[in-house]
Amino acid sequence: MLKKDYVLTVGLEIHAELKTKTKMFCDSKNDADETRPNVNICPICMGHPGTLPVINYEAVKHVLKVGVAVGGKPADFTEFDRKNYFYPDIPKGYQLSQYKYPLVSGGTLAGVELTRVHLEEDTATSLHYDKGGDNNDNNDKKSGHRDGQSSSYSLVDFNRAGVPLMELVTEPVIHDAKTAGDFAKELQLLLRYLKVSDANMEKGEMRVEANISVARATDTEATRNENTEQGGKKLGTKVEVKNLNSFRAVERAIVYEARRQEELLDVGESVVQETRGWNEAKQETYSQRAKEDAHDYRYFPDPDLPKLMISKMPEFSPERLVLPELPWEKRERYAKEFGVSEETSKIFLEYKEAAKFFEAVAAILKELSAVSLAVNYVTSDLMSLTKGEGADVAFSNLKFSPKDFAALISMIQKGDLSSRGAKDVLAIMYTEGGAPSVIADVRGLMQKSDEGELTKIVQTIVDANVGVVADYKGGKEAALQFLVGQGMKATKGSANPEMLKKIIVSVVG
Repeated sequence: MLKKDYVLTVGLEIHAELKTKTKMFCDSKNDADETRPNVNICPICMGHPGTLPVINYEAVKHVLKVGVAVGGKPADFTEFDRKNYFYPDIPKGYQLSQYKYPLVSGGTLAGVELTRVHLEEDTATSLHYDKGGDNNDNNDKKSGHRDGQSSSYSLVDFNRAGVPLMELVTEPVIHDAKTAGDFAKELQLLLRYLKVSDANMEKGEMRVEANISVARATDTEATRNENTEQGGKKLGTKVEVKNLNSFRAVERAIVYEARRQEELLDVGESVVQETRGWNEAKQETYSQRAKEDAHDYRYFPDPDLPKLMISKMPEFSPERLVLPELPWEKRERYAKEFGVSEETSKIFLEYKEAAKFFEAVAAILKELSAVSLAVNYVTSDLMSLTKGEGADVAFSNLKFSPKDFAALISMIQKGDLSSRGAKDVLAIMYTEGGAPSVIADVRGLMQKSDEGELTKIVQTIVDANVGVVADYKGGKEAALQFLVGQGMKATKGSANPEMLKKIIVSVVG
């Protein structure tokens, strides 16, 4: 991606809204699907004077689960801090976050080392409108134009203010855009498996920020304050890119920003430490503001919230932090038990109900060759039938059982159904239900293997295609395939193609 004399270094900061009934420090509803503005609010999340926050321990438990899953070190002592800054989406004038004592330190995910995982509250949602009433906010679909108002203006929806927000920070150890994108995908998968967040990027439930720096491979002197040493070399000037709301945007923003910094360094200019946004339409980053440092926020422990001694709190004991099978464990098991490739396993990892159905089928079939065939039919033919309604919903409401599907696979293996016939039977099973053997028999889809019957059909085809027969005898293999195709057409796909081919060769001579 870059010239060989430059080194790209990326660190990620990823925020994910947590699934809890209420917000982080009050009992207002946590509902990411609410479309009415400012209905899930109260004096606490609106920052009214004299109100006192109360910690949502379910959110703490969610973050600790993530920490255990990634092999991080859960905190013994932790506390919440006030991160002070003034902006319309922060009603209190500060955000409750964690600074010196995060809930989780260290860990590894997808081969990337982690710095910390901590807990904070989300901000409100700012909606910006252009002159004439056009809305600039990507997450909002409303017009925004009001009668008699034509100048640019902004509105703030406080429904999101105070929602529990997990922030995960990686070490600056990523050196290409694809690794960054793959890491974000693996984190989303983990959050969903742990059921701590839906992490839908299109809804803003998971938001990625990339800290990107480019340095000459031979540089030995720091080019910015707070340079991080790595492998004996200094990193370049860090630029933070925000507003990355898709995995594709993460990768493209890193590629663009790396090239931008490389071009600056090529002509002897310096890279400015700043925060930049990502313009999806233009596929480029743009300057937003100078990058703040920690001291700019004047962190200090919140005096209204208690300190937490995690090891002494029963609700956070290892017995309460039981984890399900994790994505990478499932990926490894599927490869070992069923011979499922890493690419195919992505389907089963993403769609849990499809995986549940497949495992029930595999338990019935047992033989590996049959299981492998079932993998193909589940991930291609059956999955394609579910596209209209969503795979997990469809697999939860199938009109046939794993036993029926296993019977279909067995019929294919035995040669009772051709590939075409199997697809037709499966489509009928999906829309109407029923046993595959009954469907195939009633619809005349059972594969014909009767040599006498097929010989009669072949003779008719040979007599009707004298020229093609001559081509075959002249050495054109394509001619044979044409004759086989005619035979399949004549039998409506019910003939055994191998037997059909054998009979044609015998008849033609």
